[in-house]
Amino acid sequence: MSVTKESVLQIIDAIGGKENIHTATHCVTRLRLVLNDESLVDTEKLEAVDIVKGSFSTNGQYQIVIGQGMVDKAYRILADETGIQEASKEDVKNAASEKLNPLQKAVKTLADIFIPILPAIVTAGLLLGLNNILAGPDIFYEGKSLIDVYPQWADLAKVINLIANTAFIFLPALIGWSAVQRFGGSPLLGIVLGLILVHPDLLSAYAYPDAKLAGEVPTWNLFGLTVESIGYQGQVLPVLFASYILAKIEQFLNRKVPDSIKLLVVAPVTLLVTGFLAFIAIGPLTFALGNLITDGVIWIFENFGWLGGLIYGGFYAVLVITGMHHTFLPVDLQLIGSSLNGTFLWPILALSNIAQGASAFAMFALTFVIHRDNEKLRGLASASGISAWLGITEPALFGVNLRYRYPFIAALIGSAIAGLILAANTVLASSIGVGGVPGILSIKREFWGIFGLGMAIVIVVPFALTFAWGLITHKRNK
Repeated sequence: MSVTKESVLQIIDAIGGKENIHTATHCVTRLRLVLNDESLVDTEKLEAVDIVKGSFSTNGQYQIVIGQGMVDKAYRILADETGIQEASKEDVKNAASEKLNPLQKAVKTLADIFIPILPAIVTAGLLLGLNNILAGPDIFYEGKSLIDVYPQWADLAKVINLIANTAFIFLPALIGWSAVQRFGGSPLLGIVLGLILVHPDLLSAYAYPDAKLAGEVPTWNLFGLTVESIGYQGQVLPVLFASYILAKIEQFLNRKVPDSIKLLVVAPVTLLVTGFLAFIAIGPLTFALGNLITDGVIWIFENFGWLGGLIYGGFYAVLVITGMHHTFLPVDLQLIGSSLNGTFLWPILALSNIAQGASAFAMFALTFVIHRDNEKLRGLASASGISAWLGITEPALFGVNLRYRYPFIAALIGSAIAGLILAANTVLASSIGVGGVPGILSIKREFWGIFGLGMAIVIVVPFALTFAWGLITHKRNK
């Protein structure tokens, strides 16, 4: 299959013609369009085009899945045929934002902040999983870890653990960089702000509860106020709010301060004012708010864990469709930094992804039974199933499962059952990793058995339900 002028013209016709395209760009696999009127899109005609693997609308953008390597050529032909000028991803985001309601804009803002730092967090999660395999007892030897038996590997495990922990120890710096950039400030100042909040001279947030009980929390006297000298390791809200304030102060000063002295005034004043505000007001208030949210989520799962797992497991894929799933990443990070030292939400996410992949694989199997002539579905279902099991569900969701509906519903049922079991047993992940089959590396060792049971459920139940449902539907339609 190759990209041709004819196939791109078919895409243009299916989305309402070139007059319906407001802005266009592309990423690694998808055309990303802002359309004047999405109701003009003929989805059936669009997805019948040979190079189209799926399509969906999210956050004001209409995205058409073409595939890696092919999308570049498709975009060039689209630009030539429509005369539309190439837009940056930022231009497309800005155009799409105009169509969003306040809730969608808030969700999009969180997504814009956390998606850029996900590679660092996921990599850290995978490396922590590798360290757990090396240092965890009872995995290969009863009562002993691998490095207990082979002590020459102990230093290797220490280095891996150091590299893995860095992203979480300096998480506020990562968030500060991304958040300040999103809010229109200097990313470098965002990094410095994040590092200020975890400076080694501050009492670590992890040591704060014990120091509080012992009455040994260090304090400063600032303007007659007694301010606790504590850091915000593992915290999300303090740096998010402080980043917004920093960006706005910097923008104000850039407008007011003459160019000749900007270097001497803008950055120093911005950091000083934001730093004082962070320690005096923003940090304490958001630290308390973050702990309140975390305690609330923990209370729900401790008292109604099975129900929370059932709902979260059953509806997580729906959240992915709407883009709302990004709102839970800060909660995951907050839970990892809490007294639990782990998150019970992320393991359910990992199983939800596997469930969508299992349904896609069932559709692949059905192509040998009832969709024998549908070569496009066969290739798409197998490739998207693998992708979902490696943590990327969009091809399976939009290319296969939602198109036929019953695979999507079967996956929701399987992940709901597994979510109930995991939440009832408070299965914890020590970090965020790859949200699919490799996700087991991020699960705490003592929960591997229950998580393995959950994996079996989200593989067998969605596959069996999808396959049976497909056969029944086919017989009814004969």
